[in-house]
This record gives sequence, C-alpha cells and structure tokens, in this order.
Amino acid sequence: MRRAGSGLVLIPVTSLPRASLGRVLEELGTTLLDVVCGDVERADDIGGVVIHDPLDEPELPQNALVMGVGLHDCADIARVVTHLGRRGAAALVVRAPLAPDERLLAAARVSGVAVLSFARGASWTHLAGMLRTLTADSNRYDTDAPTPGRTGSGDLFAVANAIAALLDAPVTIEDRNSRLLAFSSRQEEVDPSRVQTILGRQVPEHYTRILEERGVFQAIYRSDRPVFVDSLPESGDTLQPPELPRAAIAVRAGDEILGTIWVVVPEPLSEERSEALYEASKLVAMHMVWQRADADMERRLRAELLATALESGPGSREAVRRLGLKDEPAVVLALTVVDAATEHRLPARLATERKRLTDAFAMHLSAVHPRATAALIGDVAYGILPLLPQNRQDAEERAAWIATEFLARVGSRLRPLIGVGQFAADSSALARSRSGAERALRVLRSGTAGQQVARLDDVHVEALLLELADLVPCGDIPSGAVARIVAYDEMHQANLVETLRSWLDAFGDVAVASAAMFVHPNTFRYRLRRAAEVGRIDLSDPNARLSAMLQLRLMSIRSAPDI
Repeated sequence: MRRAGSGLVLIPVTSLPRASLGRVLEELGTTLLDVVCGDVERADDIGGVVIHDPLDEPELPQNALVMGVGLHDCADIARVVTHLGRRGAAALVVRAPLAPDERLLAAARVSGVAVLSFARGASWTHLAGMLRTLTADSNRYDTDAPTPGRTGSGDLFAVANAIAALLDAPVTIEDRNSRLLAFSSRQEEVDPSRVQTILGRQVPEHYTRILEERGVFQAIYRSDRPVFVDSLPESGDTLQPPELPRAAIAVRAGDEILGTIWVVVPEPLSEERSEALYEASKLVAMHMVWQRADADMERRLRAELLATALESGPGSREAVRRLGLKDEPAVVLALTVVDAATEHRLPARLATERKRLTDAFAMHLSAVHPRATAALIGDVAYGILPLLPQNRQDAEERAAWIATEFLARVGSRLRPLIGVGQFAADSSALARSRSGAERALRVLRSGTAGQQVARLDDVHVEALLLELADLVPCGDIPSGAVARIVAYDEMHQANLVETLRSWLDAFGDVAVASAAMFVHPNTFRYRLRRAAEVGRIDLSDPNARLSAMLQLRLMSIRSAPDI
C-alpha cells in the first residue's frame, strides 16, 4: 500500500511465505485465537492441521498445529504439550478461557510448543477450515509456481488486512450467500453482529433478514460504488452495544456478483476512500476468481493423480509421491450418493452434492491421517487411507469404522454409501483394493445389503452373485423347474415360487419357512409338494436345490434396482 499524490493506491503482495504460526495469529487476530503461553515465532512454517485424539493418536506432520478438542485441565494440557514437543509440533489450540499454571508454562517453555486459546462459541470445524486455508501448501502436487502478482487462497486474509489499513477500519469479505471468506484485524472494535459473523463464519440470519427487508443488498448489487448502510434499529437489549453503520461494495467479475466487502465506518466514505474501496474490490474479485479456478484445477489434478495411483501401473509410484503419500500400507474407500428420483430430475443438485461430500470426505480422512487423500472420479469419490502396519482384518475393520463415523457426522439429503476395499500392503496393491471397494459399493447400490458401509468380505457372496448375473443372458433365467413354477404362478395366481424360496432360505426347516410366510405348516407342506410336482424337481437332489437357489437369487437381483 502506498500514497500517490492525493490518492490511495492498493499494491497487492506478490509473494508471501507459507503461513507461519505468527502469520496465522496475525490474520485471524484476537477475535478467534489468543496466545496463552509459549513462543509463537519458533516454527517457520505450519506443516498441517491435526485434531488431537487421546484414544487413537494421529500421525503428525512436522510443525503441526494441533486442535485439542475437549482439553481443558491444565495438567492434561501440560502432558499433551510435552508429548507434542517430542513429536515436533508447533502449537496446541484449546478452548478459552485458560489460565496457565506453572506446570503448563514450564511445559510450553521446555517443549517449544505454543498454547493458543480458541474463542468460546466458535466452531472447531470452522476453525479447521480457516487454518487449512491459511496453511495450504500451494506446491503440494508439484504444480508450476504461482503466476507473478497472484497470491494463494489463504492470502485473501492479507488482502482484507491491506484494505483495512487503507481505510483505517475493520473489514470483512463475504460471498454471495453472506458466508465469511476473510476478515481483517481490529474486529474486537466492532459490534455483536460482526463478532457473531467471525465466530460462525456466517452473517447472523436475523441481520441478513433485516438487510434484505431494507433493500440493502439490492442497492449494493445495483451500484458499482460503495453503499452506506445505516446502523440497525435498536434491538431493545440495553446490555448489547448498538450496531455500527457500514459501507459495502459488491465484488464483481464482469456481470457476475461474487460477493461483498463490508467496512465498519461511522459515516459515508469520502470520494477518495470510496475510490480506494472500488479499486480494492477489483483486486478481491481477482482473488475470488483465482480461488475458484485454483480449487477446480486442484480437484482435477488430484483426481488425475489419484486415478493413476489406483491403477497400480507404470506411473503409479510417481502419482503416489505427488499426492504426498508414501509406499505404505493403505485401504481404498469408494463413496457415492444415490437417489434415483432426484438423479433423473435434478442432475445438477446430485453433482453438487457429490462434490460437497467429496470435500467433506477428504477433510475427514485427512483428520485421521495427514497423508490421506480423496478425489471425485466420475460419480464416485475414492479415498486412500494410509494405516499403520497391522493385520489385514484389523486394518479393514478400522477403515470401515472411520467410514461409518463419517456418515454419522455428515448431513446429506441423499443416501451416501461407502465401499471398503481390501488391505493393500503397498502402492502396488492399490488397484486390488480399489476393485474390492468398487465391488462392495456395487452391492450397496443394489440395495441387497441394507446398509451404508460394507467391506468386501462382508458382501462377498452378494458381489459374486451380481457378477454372475452379468454373465448370464437375461433370457436364460429362469429356466427348467423354476421357469415352470413361475409360469404356473402367473397363470393361477399361486404363490409357489415364494414357497420354494422360503423353504430353501430356511434350509428345509418347514416350521421356520411357514412362519416367515405367515401360513400354517400343513398349508406350507402342501404348497411345497405342489411346487415340486409343477416344476418336476427332486428336492432331495442337492444339485437341483443349488440350481433353484441360484436362479431365485439371480431373479431377485435383477428385479431390484441397481442404482
């Protein structure tokens, strides 16, 4: 930023180092994070964001920023800080308020791990998203260096701080849906609505509703210059400070409205400051367009690398390396969403939901293991989850448990399904693990398993039957005795096919089979004899029973919707 004559000119920072702990604190300010104890300048670059789990200790990258969800006792925090120091972590974030005792101060000093407090009322999920944005490695996939003059996505915070310094006022940058993208320092000087926006990363609904009723958004979108917004009407709460007025300007890319910039000011901006904010909105527009392009490019590149890695072909080892993985034991997971009615009516919504779930899936897996990765390939999101060396059974069960935990936490109007592949001892076995995940997922999509997560071992028979159904021409089933019984049922409105199926499923136990059909055992025996007569089938012949059972299973599979 510099002054030119009587005007203010915003000069974008062309190259910023990857985020250090000091820069994270500078960008997020004291509204969200505050230093409790320790040296925040010790770590050069943040290597990653990890959630602390005392029951299942995650693997830490170097200089990790660890979120201590659930930690509140000073003694426990001191023990964790000491342990994290031995593992090369940079900082531990715990929920405020926290008054450090001598033991915690000593642990932070000896270990070199800084302890930060996280504001009450704010979401850990939102914090994780902001921290990962700020600490994202732009060179993770060995892509070309950034274009000169173009900063990373996390540097939208730096732009917000530059605008705030330019106008000498706190600034927020929001998208079209009033979701917070970045904010400047000095937010503690503002009103409750701004604080709630920072904590929740979303403008409070009541505030947005009032702005809509007053036509503020329409005025902002119609004008290409800053619009002054008077303070809100009194809320009636004498304990709350009054809402402060703001100046806002739309962020545009051509005719498209990308979002808005909001500046807390006591009065309308002068002509000079209005011009400065107008010029700044162009820079923000470039950043937002770059962010969207970068996100799309990163998704495509990650999908291409993941597809290559899962092929276990000549380029797989290089793809594994570029994804940040090692030649280590892992399990492949395959996720998709199904809703037959919605898929035909609203394909755009289904595609959007797949992308949303893929992003959430990738974040969930990375919280379990820092080198885990996921990407959408076609209509299926594949994830590679590295696991510590252990036996095959335990590894697959753990992967299934992680998938179940994800589905329990994620919200979706559709029906997410996850297939878990076999344990892969190294990257050369990823193709087999992917095949297993796809086969398990196909069983889940068919609806025959009646569950949302499955390992291949859990549904192996169903997978084999589906593959057998693919091999048998449609006209060949039913045939022989089963075909004759089906024809008799269609002609006489009988129920002999279901009788035979129940008997076979009950392994010949008439009492169990008749109870399943809600008929008297004598009635069931009569129907079974009639089925044997009509079909001319010898039920004492094991080959005849096997043939009938397979045909009946394949008929059920083909009648079920293979979504």
